[in-house]
Amino acid sequence: MKLRTIGIILNGVTGRMGTNQHLARSIMAIIAQGGVKCADDTVIMPKPILTGRNGDKLKALAAKHGGLAWTTDLDAALADPANEIFFDASGTLQRAGFVEKAVAAKKAIYCEKPTATSTAEALRLARLCEQAGVKNGVVQDKLWLPGMRKLAQLRDQGFFGEILSVRGEFGYWVFDGFTADQPAQRPSWNYRGEDGGGIIVDMLCHWRYVIDNLFGEVAAVSCTGATHIAKRVDEAGKPYACTTDDAAYATFRLANGVICQFNSSWCTRVRRDDLLTVQVDGTKGSAVAGLRKCWIQPQAATPRPVWNPDIDQPIAFNAGWTEMPDATTYDNAFKVQWEMFLKHVVTGALFRWTLREGSKGVQLAELGLQSWKQGRWLDVPALDGALAAKG
Repeated sequence: MKLRTIGIILNGVTGRMGTNQHLARSIMAIIAQGGVKCADDTVIMPKPILTGRNGDKLKALAAKHGGLAWTTDLDAALADPANEIFFDASGTLQRAGFVEKAVAAKKAIYCEKPTATSTAEALRLARLCEQAGVKNGVVQDKLWLPGMRKLAQLRDQGFFGEILSVRGEFGYWVFDGFTADQPAQRPSWNYRGEDGGGIIVDMLCHWRYVIDNLFGEVAAVSCTGATHIAKRVDEAGKPYACTTDDAAYATFRLANGVICQFNSSWCTRVRRDDLLTVQVDGTKGSAVAGLRKCWIQPQAATPRPVWNPDIDQPIAFNAGWTEMPDATTYDNAFKVQWEMFLKHVVTGALFRWTLREGSKGVQLAELGLQSWKQGRWLDVPALDGALAAKG
């Protein structure tokens, strides 16, 4: 066994997502399991260093995870040749500057989505990495959620027959903070457009790679956004005006004829199986997947309802669905992609989810905002160099 230690700069991971998914459940989990084993008997062992602006937060987070290295001097961390990977989970508006510095230092780049707030900027960052010859990737975690993997399994086995339509429901009620015992559970910048917030910019990036990889290439979009709640309370307890969308209602027409509808909202109360559910209807069967579970109904088990509003519904529709068993042990979705990226950097293993591929999500979000403003369908043109969709 050959141990290969690799330094990783984790920038901006003091936030909820960075701390929980990237640091605790990915990097620290990889260390705890003894590293990432490669086919050539190499074991990759991450050695993280935390960077950011707030020294107190960094110090506390580093101590919580066993005394990790940390610094507020990003330039010094980038200058250290032992640090081969730069990961960024900071705000979207700050990402470009950090990526530019890391590319100049010849680090491999891995970052959260969206990579930018405009397609032009996302493509510029992708070209920057390509021209510098540095390996790069963007987080597309939902592809490795157990529920999405089960949908892919059903598709590959021909369960659906011809896929007709896909319907996604995402979201939950985010408290506005005006009630003392019900503080907001999302950061205030999410609701300020000037800070890079907005659910269209956030979620249409996700829906792009989910749809492209599972169902087919997005060819056109129609999107309506809304700012349902005009005022909220920030982390300091001060009211502020919401200046961007907190809900999005989008329809996507795919190149293969499939119609997808995705509703995304931070202003909805959940009466479904999970915070995200995706229903796929096909000629031979249907499936409904949440984050982890998936229920199926084949053609032979489909009930035959008759419209009659004068009596209580005699069919227990939920009872006609069968839960899919787990085909394997499913690891944390972020961790799965982290392991793939580490293998890509160390061994050159294939990694499809580059910054150029991530720019497709930014493109769809940008077109979604334009569709809302113009009140019409917009075509989604191909981006040069992006991967062809599967489906």
